[in-house]
Amino acid sequence: MKKYKVTRDRIIEVMVTHLQPLSNVYALWEAGAASFKRVDQWSDLDLYVVVEDDSIEDVLKVIEQTILLISEFDLKFRLPEPTWHGHSQVFYRLKDTSPFLFLDIAVMKKSSEDKFLQYQIHSKPIVHFDKIGIVKNDRVQPAPFLEKLEKRLQILRTTFELFQVLTLKELNRGNDIVAFGYYLNYTYRPLVEVLRIKYSPYHYNFHNSYIYYDLPADVVKRLHKLNFIADPRMLSKCRAEAEVWFLEEINSISRKDLEKKIFHPDL
Repeated sequence: MKKYKVTRDRIIEVMVTHLQPLSNVYALWEAGAASFKRVDQWSDLDLYVVVEDDSIEDVLKVIEQTILLISEFDLKFRLPEPTWHGHSQVFYRLKDTSPFLFLDIAVMKKSSEDKFLQYQIHSKPIVHFDKIGIVKNDRVQPAPFLEKLEKRLQILRTTFELFQVLTLKELNRGNDIVAFGYYLNYTYRPLVEVLRIKYSPYHYNFHNSYIYYDLPADVVKRLHKLNFIADPRMLSKCRAEAEVWFLEEINSISRKDLEKKIFHPDL
């Protein structure tokens, strides 16, 4: 792979150097692939910055000025606010580094309650500085989480059965592209969610992300066949196979098994 002028370590080093001395910046950590110890040459850089509540825009300006000390950027995207998670989030693609190593920077208010620090879900972050002890495990409470999953299973069971006709009716009409979209949303995706609840409940809503790490290899191999569909006849066959598999899996999940995985995830 091509060698680039700017490395991951260099970006982090410069960010720490310029952000840590600021009195309105409290912490900087790295999440994503780094948290799961899976960084490779295709990983982006997920950074979380905690700041004084009224300093979001000021710190974002400093971050951009700091980035320009490292490299010019050719793409920038800031999520429209309010964002779904309540934080400010900006993406940068730098000219002097790999396009895979784009920056995903979330700036959080000190008062924000959810800072994505549930280690059971997001794993333990790589802390680059923490002045006031912000970075600590915000433990997921097992009992409410178990209740949430049980309710989710009830919803999945009902909606799966209800919406299978959406794919079938579009196949009957010859609207194959529409049918494929319905298949992904209402057959394949619920199947993956049920499999996640069974094997990796803390990642139940991660969809396809980390699927190769969270699910058994034979399960992933079987999912491959339901993903790569060549024609409408195969779509009909895969939908039927996925339906049978979904019902088998959702009926196999017991409260006892869920309790074991949620209350004792390391066993």
